[in-house]
Amino acid sequence: MRLHFLFIFFLATCLLLCDNYLVRFLESAGLFGKGFRMGKLICDNISEIISDIVADYEKGRPIDKQDIFGQPGRDDVKEIIYKLNRIVYAGYYVDRTYRIYNLSTTIASITEDVAYNLNKQIALALHFDERMKGKSEEEIRTFAEDCTVQFMKKLPEIREYLDTDIEALYVGDPAAESKDAIIIAYPGLFAISVQRYAHVLYQLGIPILPRVMTEIAHSKTGIDINPGATIGKYFFIDHGTGVVVGETTVIGENVKIYQGVTLGALSTRGGRGLIDKKRHPTIEDNVTIYSGASILGGDTVIGEGSVIGGNVFLTKSVPAGTKVHVANQELKFDGKAFEKNTNEDDKQWFYII
Repeated sequence: MRLHFLFIFFLATCLLLCDNYLVRFLESAGLFGKGFRMGKLICDNISEIISDIVADYEKGRPIDKQDIFGQPGRDDVKEIIYKLNRIVYAGYYVDRTYRIYNLSTTIASITEDVAYNLNKQIALALHFDERMKGKSEEEIRTFAEDCTVQFMKKLPEIREYLDTDIEALYVGDPAAESKDAIIIAYPGLFAISVQRYAHVLYQLGIPILPRVMTEIAHSKTGIDINPGATIGKYFFIDHGTGVVVGETTVIGENVKIYQGVTLGALSTRGGRGLIDKKRHPTIEDNVTIYSGASILGGDTVIGEGSVIGGNVFLTKSVPAGTKVHVANQELKFDGKAFEKNTNEDDKQWFYII
């Protein structure tokens, strides 16, 4: 033990000497001059600044919380997403630590790893759950284990849904080279995959963790799908940047949406009073929504087989088979009105992709 301490002390001394030597070398070379040193003004005030910041943490606000080990870890959740994708798309994700010997051993290893780490994150998240108030740590751990098992048992069903999403993307996007390319490269599929994982946790009533998962996908892809949204099979998101799907949105099967689409709330002026209320639209089967369209409101229903054109702003329901589009815009060149071709078909304005 003493030898170990002496070795660490020796190593630290060597690093300090090297650091001092490097500083002197840089100074002599003119690369570490006054511009790299803390000025007198900063030196005279830094202690007071530090004291003020530390004192500001003594006000008992949520922002003052310091229990960094008592909450879900974003990096840990990111790793869980990566490993879930390794389970769901086993042939497309290369493991960083060991070789793939066969499907059974690979799935076994990753599944055990995910179950252990997901259970840990669920247990941490449950400390923020009102249902757990007054519960013992043992009761929380037991509930977390039950939720973990329920989630893991859902993975075959999640894979079934995602297989249909891949099919929808392949059939609906002529630029898709192959289904392999969709799994490897498409941000829409990544965002949908993460939302489907998170939605199961959301249904189990796990706080915080589902939102952390979808916000990781949001930051990676620019696609913001709330974990509460209910989404049917064959869901298609092309391009995807700027897509927003709200918490109480219900989406049927074979629905296609393009970049910049918002399925949102009509108003949030009700604040916390709107919790558990239907705030976002319902999109029935076989609906296509083109880029930049906004469909708002919990009472808004887009009927089966409808087409919503690019840049439409819609706050009321439309019956099945409806085509909604913005009439041809008036274009101007150098301040002069652009003369519309009377033979021009307004239907082209549906298809702004």
